Amino acid sequence: MLTLDQVQDKSSERLKGLHPALITCTKELIQRCFVKGVPILVTQGMRTIAEQNALYAQGRSKPGKIVTYAPGGTSYHNYGLAVDFALLLPDGKSVSWSMSRDFDQDRKADWQEVVGEAKQLGFEWGGDWTSFKDYSHLQVSFGLTTNQLRAGKRPTTQQVQELLAKISGGASEVNKDADVAITLNGKKITEGFIDAGTTYAPLRAVAEALGATITFDPVSKTVDIVLHK
Repeated sequence: MLTLDQVQDKSSERLKGLHPALITCTKELIQRCFVKGVPILVTQGMRTIAEQNALYAQGRSKPGKIVTYAPGGTSYHNYGLAVDFALLLPDGKSVSWSMSRDFDQDRKADWQEVVGEAKQLGFEWGGDWTSFKDYSHLQVSFGLTTNQLRAGKRPTTQQVQELLAKISGGASEVNKDADVAITLNGKKITEGFIDAGTTYAPLRAVAEALGATITFDPVSKTVDIVLHK
């Protein structure tokens, strides 16, 4: 059986280039789904304008079927604010896009369990779109349109902190000037924020910077931190 670390590692390369808040959201989604017995794999993360245009050309000026209606610059992937996912099968190598699969036999489709967890984390689901539906697509737009993103507008610190507070179960109102840098021996390793006198920091980033290994037991719901001497 795959460990949480192994499942996380399989998606790590595709998280590169994403907005830091999206990385946090996506890692949390992977962990929550793993706890439910539904491991997932991120199949697509950051996509360049050129890559988006090449994908848009498929089924139009290039062979293949149409897979997107968004030309370069009009997808949230182009700004590191979206990911695509698939269900990771028990062999740890294959994936499934079946929306009816119920491997954990809880009478709930695994796909919908992932979508439910994603929505709780603030993701918007492509399956809710009224025109072209993209069932593997998840995005966090921060209320910004792709036109605004293309013009250079980006999520504010306030918006990012509110999202992170939501994930951590923090208060809904966050001090917008309370972001902090977490350093180890003077070197920055991650970012956190202060809310109501409490400093929040990603446990995994801090522990791994200290040389620790983190594992999660879904049965006992225990996070185990092992420090290597």
